[in-house]
Amino acid sequence: MKRKTLAMILSWTLILAVILSGCNNAGSGAGNDSGSNASGGDSGGDGKVTLKFMHLWPAGSSAQQNKLVNDIIQQYQTDNPNVTIKQEVLENEQYKNKLKILSASNELPDVGVTWAAGFLEPYVKGNLFAPLDDLLKGELGEKFIAGTTEAYAVDGKTYALPIELNISPIYYNKAIFDKYNLQTPATYDEFLNVVKTLTDNGEVPIALGNKDRWTGSLWYMYLANRVGGDALEKAINGSGKFDDPALTQAAAEVQKLVDMNAFNKGFNGLSNDEGKSEFMNEKAAMYLMGTWELPNFTTNPDIPQEFKDKVGFFKFPTIDGGKGDINSWVGGPGVGLFAAQNSKVKDEAQKFIQYFVEKWGESSVTEAGVIPATKVDTAAVQLPQLYIDLLNELNQASSLTLFADVQMKPAAAQAHLDMIQALFGKAVTPEDFVKNHQAAIDKGN
Repeated sequence: MKRKTLAMILSWTLILAVILSGCNNAGSGAGNDSGSNASGGDSGGDGKVTLKFMHLWPAGSSAQQNKLVNDIIQQYQTDNPNVTIKQEVLENEQYKNKLKILSASNELPDVGVTWAAGFLEPYVKGNLFAPLDDLLKGELGEKFIAGTTEAYAVDGKTYALPIELNISPIYYNKAIFDKYNLQTPATYDEFLNVVKTLTDNGEVPIALGNKDRWTGSLWYMYLANRVGGDALEKAINGSGKFDDPALTQAAAEVQKLVDMNAFNKGFNGLSNDEGKSEFMNEKAAMYLMGTWELPNFTTNPDIPQEFKDKVGFFKFPTIDGGKGDINSWVGGPGVGLFAAQNSKVKDEAQKFIQYFVEKWGESSVTEAGVIPATKVDTAAVQLPQLYIDLLNELNQASSLTLFADVQMKPAAAQAHLDMIQALFGKAVTPEDFVKNHQAAIDKGN
């Protein structure tokens, strides 16, 4: 399951170097039906086609992505007047739960969103997703950044096409840091000093909504990397074990942060959106999250420019004596689009996926502030500095570690997420945390 390869990083580096050279040289809802049944669409005898599309970009929490989706759908329907696209829009966790429910009755939407690797595999094994290799044989295949589509392949066939590429920085509020004369930390000791200074002055250091659990996993993954290098990846793919001392130490460091009151109150019972609001409302100084949040800090017109100007980022700090590299990121290909195998309008679904991927790649940079999985010529585009700086970091990445719950098979991923919440809630010791992970990996499902 290991997705981190030097070849992939070098390929991304070359492509993003071209993108950045262009950057540095450069100075609502169509068919939206959030309550619709998400089972397959229909092709009528009169040539009319209804296509059902389920995704996870609500207008509230993902305003720019939602607008872009609706623009693409509107244009597609204009170009294909016989097609009507009905949307069902859910937030992240609701989406995952609905996808499981629909898959149990084989009533997936014609087009939907999926994650890569271990998340994708059971849907493929259940013959629920259609292969999309034919779409990669033409010009579209050449548009993807090297290494992105491979994350969606099972047994040599590609079952979804990625639309995003992400890394996960720690965003911070410059004004809060300036208030206490804080510098962005390069080492973990410096980071802990930032946390202590903020708590000593009555500030909340870190915004976190860990009810969704994968949010806390980001913290654990970085700590595991900075202490043990690729120890976590090896434990997941079976070439190592979870009893590696680095993985126990990383768990202990999580609980040390909890003991320091590093996170906002009630974090284990808050959703990611609720946790994020602590940062967005300037009630917390830092927020660790993927670059899919960039629109809220750059292009979203509903967010005050005064706040956006305060947002900076830094890399997860290195730990003294640890094996991790500060240019190693948690991230990788983001979500992708699948076509349901049993869709009654499968040809139209695949046609829409190709159209969507191409239009998203062309427009996501300027209209949504999202880093796409396809190559984009940005030479003539004026981009926000925060976006350019993060593209530059992606260009310099020494490695990308795919999100742990995505790497793992479903049962192990569930155990991982449950253990993450228990760890942050101090309901499990670091030693039992790693033992339970190893037991879940050993079950192999």
